Amino acid sequence: MAEASLPADATAPPEMPRRAGSSTLLRVIRYTGLRALALFVTVVIGVYLTVLIANMGGAVDNIRRAQIREGVAMYLSMDQEVRQLSLAERNELAAQFIAVAEKRFGLDQPFAVRSFRFLQNALTLNLGRAEHLTSDSGSRQVRDIILERLPPTLVLFATANLFLFIFSVSLALFLSRKYGSFLDRVIIALSPTSAAPAWYIGLFLILFFAAIWGVLPYGGMVSAPPPKETVAYLLSVARHLILPVSAMVLSSVFSSTYSWRTFFLIYSSEDYVEMAKAKGLTSRDIERRYILRPTLPTIITSFALMLISMWTGAIILETVFNWPGLGRLFYSAINIYDTPVIVGETVVYAYLLAVTVFVLDFIYVLVDPRVKIGGGRETA
Repeated sequence: MAEASLPADATAPPEMPRRAGSSTLLRVIRYTGLRALALFVTVVIGVYLTVLIANMGGAVDNIRRAQIREGVAMYLSMDQEVRQLSLAERNELAAQFIAVAEKRFGLDQPFAVRSFRFLQNALTLNLGRAEHLTSDSGSRQVRDIILERLPPTLVLFATANLFLFIFSVSLALFLSRKYGSFLDRVIIALSPTSAAPAWYIGLFLILFFAAIWGVLPYGGMVSAPPPKETVAYLLSVARHLILPVSAMVLSSVFSSTYSWRTFFLIYSSEDYVEMAKAKGLTSRDIERRYILRPTLPTIITSFALMLISMWTGAIILETVFNWPGLGRLFYSAINIYDTPVIVGETVVYAYLLAVTVFVLDFIYVLVDPRVKIGGGRETA
């Protein structure tokens, strides 16, 4: 059988999808590069501002110089041989000690120069040595100090935030079906109580459950001395978690539930939901397909930012409950002007936040087909 002849342009149409696909790929690459560059610039600015604030624009240098002079004077006054020297010789020796100490801290250079060195080290995660704080193992490395305090913060905030998130979303979804019920009105009435911070609620919990009734510990992460058996140790940690976790949940559960409940009510009143009800779909199917699915980007954003908050801890809350986490470490570093530790915690948080925001842009495309990377439209 003779082969049928094809038109000259029969192979032309397949070229159009390839050009469209190439255009989409270029747009994705361009958007990814610009987005990464913008987030990196944001991190650089945030970290440099942290360096300036942590050093108070150079004012901390004056405090360190005064501390060095005081320490040198005290050291020389206790040395019997130095006390036998003349006043001029003692002053010269003190000046030498002060010069060596200032050079060791980098105080022989202007703060403007050192601030950019601090910025470079911070951005490359070369966090250096702490000036005053040490880890429980005796290390002065900022990395070791932060990593040592990270597990307690993750345990506390993972327990509290995961419970709060799951409970508030589930309760909000239930209230969206019971709009105007007694429980719905109670949640609305209690939502303003979330204005009280967790540490403030924690003080009352400590007062009643620890001081008056004595059923729970005042604070800390584990009993002293810590139990040697694994099961007993975990039970002790769980017992010490009750009060701080309860404080965090009580401070946010009503406002979170009210916020999610309102959000779900908006989607529950859409026309396509009414049509699904008319088709006879069950409430569970309607919630899963037509209410929860459109809210996935918002839910994912809230969950991702909640995970990032675990790394920062809560300065006052951990201090109130004597919890050995990053928040309490941050509080201690601020009190004694330990700049490397302050900058180190801020850098870790800044990088985590930037990576989270960057990844969320692509997750939105996966969970919601209406979202296009870069804001463009697919060409046909």
